[in-house]
Amino acid sequence: MTRRSSIKDAAETTASVKDQGAGESFAAMLDEAFGKTGNLEGKVVKGQIVSLDDDNVVIDVGLKSEGRVPLREFATGGVPAELKVGDTVEVFLERMEGRDGEASLSREKAKREESWVVLQQSFEKQAHVTGIIFGRVKGGFTVDLNGATAFLPGSQVDIRPVRDVTPLMGTPQPFQILKMDRARGNIVVSRRAVLEESRAEARSELVANLKEGQVLSGVVKNITDYGAFVDLGGVDGLLHVTDIAWRRINHPSEVLQIGQQVNVQIIRFNAETQRISLGMKQLESDPWEGVAAKYPVGTKFSGRVTNITDYGAFVELEPGIEGLVHVSEMSWTKKNIPPGKIVSQSQEVEVMVLDIDLQKRRISLGIKQCLDNPWEKFRAEHAIGSTLSGEIRNITEFGLFVGLPGDIDGMLHMSDLSWEESGEEAIKKYQKGQVVEVKVLDIDSEKERVSLGIKQLSEDPFESLQLNFKKGDVVTGTVSAIQDNGIEVTLGDAAGGFTGFIKRGDLARDRSEQRADRFAVGEKVDAKIVSIEKGSRRVGLSIKAREVEEEKKAMAEYGSSDSGASLGDILGAAIKKAQKKDDKE
Repeated sequence: MTRRSSIKDAAETTASVKDQGAGESFAAMLDEAFGKTGNLEGKVVKGQIVSLDDDNVVIDVGLKSEGRVPLREFATGGVPAELKVGDTVEVFLERMEGRDGEASLSREKAKREESWVVLQQSFEKQAHVTGIIFGRVKGGFTVDLNGATAFLPGSQVDIRPVRDVTPLMGTPQPFQILKMDRARGNIVVSRRAVLEESRAEARSELVANLKEGQVLSGVVKNITDYGAFVDLGGVDGLLHVTDIAWRRINHPSEVLQIGQQVNVQIIRFNAETQRISLGMKQLESDPWEGVAAKYPVGTKFSGRVTNITDYGAFVELEPGIEGLVHVSEMSWTKKNIPPGKIVSQSQEVEVMVLDIDLQKRRISLGIKQCLDNPWEKFRAEHAIGSTLSGEIRNITEFGLFVGLPGDIDGMLHMSDLSWEESGEEAIKKYQKGQVVEVKVLDIDSEKERVSLGIKQLSEDPFESLQLNFKKGDVVTGTVSAIQDNGIEVTLGDAAGGFTGFIKRGDLARDRSEQRADRFAVGEKVDAKIVSIEKGSRRVGLSIKAREVEEEKKAMAEYGSSDSGASLGDILGAAIKKAQKKDDKE
């Protein structure tokens, strides 16, 4: 409608005022003539295209003047719209008359208003909407929802982080409206919510059909120290590091990487907790089948060291077959040495199969069994009782370790150091690095032990004592120590210099004389041997027993009934006789 036609219609309407009732005013007729157009501002109205040019579309919306709308506003998704004169379109009336006297119209705002109505309904129903990602902004992307612009946060693009969104741009995508603010014109959408919803549906369907032994294809989602999580298409399963391959794998990243597609088998499935255990090695043949026949006990093989621990080293005989060489089976002579100082990672070594446990899938291997046993060699070359020299390699609280031929150590217990001294005293005389002469006392090649002695190099003085003296003999000794419970007496050379002990009750026949303090160190005493204990190497002496024996002899010699001598006379005579004997000596 042109401005001229609008005025004409208004004039005709004014002329008809005469036919109207007296209560109607001219202003009312004017409002009716213009259709109350003042209420249309800020609303979507329909109009007819009256002309087109390269840039604009002229539209008549029934006002006193037409309006112009840029042709680009009719484009959809970057595609120009096909318009012609006479088409009816919807536009947004911003102002009835702008600066140039034309109506101010907008197709974009009209589309936005139309979209807002539809989007509001979808938001209330939690229904999905279709949009196109067309731009990047800080923190996310912009989405065209059929005229309305929405914000897509970067975290809401996909279930997993997406590095490149370019393939998604310009393509219609389903979205879920998370937030709408009509007053501010803000819309926040999520593509991730739609995917998670689809994922949940797929998960329910997948879980319902899962069963143990089933083979599926999945994508490695995450890698940890103990395994990898595999996405089976809506549900995740754990692929433990021990189920990735038959061979030893220290870390899953040695074989897998995130995003890798793998075939897995369901090993265990708990429908209640929906925990799924997966395996890859189960899809391959088990190398342990027939392993006992392939690796008989006692045979030697070559292998590669795959892992070194505190207690030994693992050696791979073939992919998937490993055995443990315990630290005790690594060397005949290197004891208490970390395995890493004997073998190195990836080293090729010769091993012997010691034992196979098929149930536990374990093979025990030995390295030292492939070498000569130095203990057997030592036993073949050195007889028990032979003597040799060696360097003291270590001194402990219980004895000495002496280096022997074949790089082995012999044990010299401190009780075998000296006949005369205690082990605690004798061991103080030796130092590490000192060369000593020893006698071989015993060889146990199975237990890898050689017992040595130093005191055995000389004759045992106790043997001399037993040869020259017996129980009941009276010996003369020198007091060497005085103690509360008796005295120590060192015997002469004939007794091998052994020390005997006289208990306090054996110091005298008379109880009043049974005192140790009446003796002095260096004093000579005569005592009777009452015990010879070879095991404890102790000699028991008694002055009391000697005095009693002398008294009996005196009684026998002077105690005849015909002599008329009293007991005092007899004892006096015996004492005088003993004194004369001592003076002569």
